Amino acid sequence: MDEECECPEPPAGIPEWVMTFADLMSLLMVFFVLLLSFSEMDVLKFKQIAGSMQVAFGVQREDRSAMSVPLGTSIIAQEFSSAQPEPTVLNEVRQQTTDTSKQYLEIKEPEVEDAEKKAEELEEALKKEVAEGLLEISTFEDQVIIRIREKGSFPSASSAIGPDFQKVLTKISDALNQVKGRIIVTGHTDNIPIETKEFPSNWILSAARAASVAFNMTERGKIAPARVEIRAYADNRPLEPNTSPEGRATNRRVEIIVLGDHEATSLLKDVTTSDAAS
Repeated sequence: MDEECECPEPPAGIPEWVMTFADLMSLLMVFFVLLLSFSEMDVLKFKQIAGSMQVAFGVQREDRSAMSVPLGTSIIAQEFSSAQPEPTVLNEVRQQTTDTSKQYLEIKEPEVEDAEKKAEELEEALKKEVAEGLLEISTFEDQVIIRIREKGSFPSASSAIGPDFQKVLTKISDALNQVKGRIIVTGHTDNIPIETKEFPSNWILSAARAASVAFNMTERGKIAPARVEIRAYADNRPLEPNTSPEGRATNRRVEIIVLGDHEATSLLKDVTTSDAAS
């Protein structure tokens, strides 16, 4: 038999499979880097999931009024909606808590809520006039503003109340008699100067229109005169720029403002301070 020949020693170096393995690891690293670069983190959703996990594992903030043991809930049931068919209804025990994902809680002052309630009542009573575009009702802090458009209210360059507008004012007075609060009637004009024998300026015209509305509300609408006062602003408080006919028409208006308790108290303080200074 031939003697076995000895194989030569292989050259020193790394095995061939190492190169393939290195290529695979490089490709995997690039793949995950791309996934990371394409991903977006929803901070709000992250906070919601984190809060859900706290609830699920019974983590609870200190609450001296809580007498029961914290109960776990299902994160999946809280954060995801099921597809059809609906799952079998399970008996669950839930705890009500504050949504910790909200940074700020909306807290309305009682005066603001009262103003919104008054506005809803007035809108219900005057919904026909609001739908026709004759009136606009809004709120600002604790005040309710009834904005009377010039459309169908006053003839041009006049403070006379027409018969149709008289009916609208009667409905407004009836509605205002159902709510509490002091009333300010303000007159506004556009910036086009007026100079007639009766109205030498926009100040006089805006004051006359406010006075006509206030007189009608107290004499025919039976609103207590002690509740009402008038103010004239001429063209100093425009709602829209006076650069177009539409903007000027919007600025020609009379506003009836129902004051809340806070605003009425501030107004009374200002009047008292002014009388003391004089």
